[in-house]
Amino acid sequence: MLDPSFPIEEIVRRVLTRLRAQEMAAPSADGENGIFTRVEDAVAAAREAAKEMLKHSMADRAAMVAAMRRTAEAHIKEFARLAVEETGMGRVEDKIIKNRLVVDKTPGVEDLATEAWSGDDGLTLLEMSPFGVIAAITPSTNPTETVVCNSIGMIAAGNAVVFSPHPAAKRTSLLAAALMNRAVREAGGPRYAVCALAEPTLEATNELMRHKDVSLVCATGGPGVVKAALSSGKKAIAAGAGNPPAVVDDTADIEAAARHIVAGASFDNNLPCIAEKEVIVLSNVADYLIFNMEKAGAYRVKDPRVIDRLVKLAFTPDGKLNRKYVGRDAKVFLRDVGIEPPDRDVPCLIMEVEPDHPFVQEELMMPLLPIVRIDKIKEAMDLAVEVEHANRHTAVMHSKNIDHLTYLAKAIKTTIFVKNGPSYAGIGVGGEGFTTFTIAGPTGEGLTSARTFTRKRRCVLVDAFSIR
Repeated sequence: MLDPSFPIEEIVRRVLTRLRAQEMAAPSADGENGIFTRVEDAVAAAREAAKEMLKHSMADRAAMVAAMRRTAEAHIKEFARLAVEETGMGRVEDKIIKNRLVVDKTPGVEDLATEAWSGDDGLTLLEMSPFGVIAAITPSTNPTETVVCNSIGMIAAGNAVVFSPHPAAKRTSLLAAALMNRAVREAGGPRYAVCALAEPTLEATNELMRHKDVSLVCATGGPGVVKAALSSGKKAIAAGAGNPPAVVDDTADIEAAARHIVAGASFDNNLPCIAEKEVIVLSNVADYLIFNMEKAGAYRVKDPRVIDRLVKLAFTPDGKLNRKYVGRDAKVFLRDVGIEPPDRDVPCLIMEVEPDHPFVQEELMMPLLPIVRIDKIKEAMDLAVEVEHANRHTAVMHSKNIDHLTYLAKAIKTTIFVKNGPSYAGIGVGGEGFTTFTIAGPTGEGLTSARTFTRKRRCVLVDAFSIR
C-alpha cells in the first residue's frame, strides 16, 4: 500500500518514466545493427571486422571517427533523455553536456604518434597497432557517453569492439552502439566494427571476456566489474570506483571553492566517479564555506534525525548502497524524509558529520555531500588519503599554498587531481585536456584514449635509412 504522505506527482513521474523506458525502441538483435543475441556471433562478426580494419588507412579511420562524431552530435539530446528515462538517474541537461564532451574532446587518430630512432645501425620505428577484438563493459551511469567515447578511441586505433552494456541501461547503450556501427559502415568501414550483446547477462559478459578471439578487455564500472575483468585471463583495462575528497584550507578562495564544490558534486546528481563525494575543510573557514555553499544553492540539513533518515534512504538494512536512490534528484531525498522542498532548484544536500560517517566512507553517487571539520591541515590531508580508500581515482583541493597542494598530490596518488576548480575540470569541462569516461585507475592507464587501445610494436631496419 502506498504511503498517503508520498507526493502524488512523484508517483506519476516514476510511473511515466517506467512506461517511457519500456516503450523505447531497442535496435533489432538480428545482427543488422551490430546487435547480436549470441556472444559467439558477435565476436565472430567483430573478428572479421578487425581483419578488414587492417586494410584501411589512417585516413579511412579518421573518416570513420568523423562520421561517429557527426552521428553522436545529431543524437545528443535523445541520448540524454533516454538515459534518464530508462535508468531514472541523473539530469538531462548534464547528460547533454557529457555527451557533447565526448563528441568534441575524445581523441581520434591524431592520438597515435609513431616514434623513431636513427643512427649508425639503421632505423627503428615504434608503431601503435590494434589489438583486434576488444570486449568493452559499460556502466549505467554514463550509458551513451562511454559507448561513444570508447567507440571513437577503439576504432581510431584500428580495432573492432563488442559492448556488453549494463542491464539497467541496456536499451540506451544498444541504441548508441547501433548508431556508432552504422556511422562506421556508412563511412566505408567494416559492417560490424561496433557490436553489442542484446541481452548482457552476467553469464554472457563473462563468456565475452573469456572468448578466445577477444584480445583485450576494457571494463568501466564498480568493483565487481573490475574484478571480473582482471580475472578474465586477458589484458585488462579497468576503470573502477572512486570516492573523491575535496579538501579546503584557509588560504583558498572560499567563495569560489564553495561554487565549484556545489557544481561538481551536483553534476548529473553526483553520478560521475570523479565528482566530489565528501568535503574536508579546516575548522577556521568551515562556517564561511558552508555559508557560501548555501548561497550557491545547496540545501543544508542540520537536524541529526533527518541525517539519520537520509542514511536509511541511502543504504539498505544490510548496509549496502540503495540503488533505488543512486543518481536521484536532491528534492526526492527531501520529500522522502518528510521535508517539502523549496520552490527552487536544489542541486545537492549538505550536512556536517564525523569522519567515520558512512556518507564520508562510502561512494554514494547521490547528491548528498557530507562536510567534515578538521583543525589542522596535515590531519585534513591525511583524512582525504584515508577516505579515498586507495582507489587512486580523483581528488580535489582548494588552496593557494603550493606546499599543501604538493603534499596532497604526492600522498593521495590519484589519477586525476584538480586544484581550485570543480571536479569535472579533470575530464575537460572547463579544464584543459582531452576527455574520457573510462578512467583506468586500477590498471594504471589513467584517462584512456586511442593510444590506450593499441599494442606497441617495434620495426627495425638494420644498416639503412640513416642519412645523417
